[in-house]
Amino acid sequence: MYPGENRAYLLPWLMSVVLAAKRHGTDVLDGVWNDFGDRAGFDSEVLQSVRMGFDGKTLIHPSQVDPANAAFTPSEAAIADAQAIVAAFARLEHAAAGVINLDGRMVERLHLEQATRLLARLDAIRSRRELPRS
Repeated sequence: MYPGENRAYLLPWLMSVVLAAKRHGTDVLDGVWNDFGDRAGFDSEVLQSVRMGFDGKTLIHPSQVDPANAAFTPSEAAIADAQAIVAAFARLEHAAAGVINLDGRMVERLHLEQATRLLARLDAIRSRRELPRS
């Protein structure tokens, strides 16, 4: 059995949960991976969670914290893209625009909302990393 196969039957329901959360602007966390000794299985399920659009994953063991943080932290390319979108819409000539041309691609206000959310999540991640661990 490959990692994640044991929850294959849940995928339609999990995606429904993600879609409902996104529709209502709510963060949504994927459930726990109970076998904290199975790092490969955990990594596979975390990757699946990211790809499905979850905002994070609930954890049950300290060994899961760093890999989950790494998986859910936006990439440098995603950060740069989000910053460019926010900056472009902040320009006076785009203040009322519903869609703009950003480096040859069409970018809409919904992309601005996504970019703003990504940058807010990044700020939250960075602020949590600055907290001392107990």
